Amino acid sequence: MAEGLGEERVKWTTTIIMSSSLQSHEVSGILKNENHRIRYSNSVEHGSIIFSLSGIAFLLLEAQDCFMTAEETLWTQIEKFMRIHRNSFLVLSAALHGPREWRLMFKIQQRFLGENLRVIPVHNPLDAAKLMTTIAKSTCKPYIDNIHYRMNLAKTQIIEQSPVWKTLHKKQLDC
Repeated sequence: MAEGLGEERVKWTTTIIMSSSLQSHEVSGILKNENHRIRYSNSVEHGSIIFSLSGIAFLLLEAQDCFMTAEETLWTQIEKFMRIHRNSFLVLSAALHGPREWRLMFKIQQRFLGENLRVIPVHNPLDAAKLMTTIAKSTCKPYIDNIHYRMNLAKTQIIEQSPVWKTLHKKQLDC
C-alpha cells in the first residue's frame, strides 16, 4: 500500500544492545543518529548487535579482519554467536566484494550449511545499519502482523484475478 497524501511515516526506534567493541564504530553512530537507544555491553560477543524487541542478532565482521584471523578462531567466534542467538545474521563488510571476499562468504556458508545463520554482504556502515534496521523492524510486532496481512491480501487478489482461477470457477459452475 502506498502512503496517501498527508500521511506521515512514523520513525521506528528501538533499544539495541551492542558489543562495547563497537562503541566507536560508524554503525553505532548511524544507529544513534536514527534515535535508537544504544546499550553497550561487555558481556555480548565481540561485534554483536542485538535488537532485543525483534529477537534478531547480527555479528558485524570486516572481511579484512577475517583474512587476518585464523580460520579456527573465526569458526569458534561464529559458532559461539550462533549458540547464543537463535535468529542470527553474519554481516560481512567490505568496500568491494571481489573474488577473495566471495570465497570467504562461500567458506562460511559451506562451513555452517544447515545452521541457522544467514550471511549478508554489505559495502559500508550505512548499508549495514539500513540492513539491520530493516530486518529487525520487519520481524517485530506490529510490523510483522502488517506484513502478513498485506501478503494475504496480495494472495487473495492474485487468486481472484487469475485467469486460471476464473477458468476453473467457470468450469465448476458449468458442471
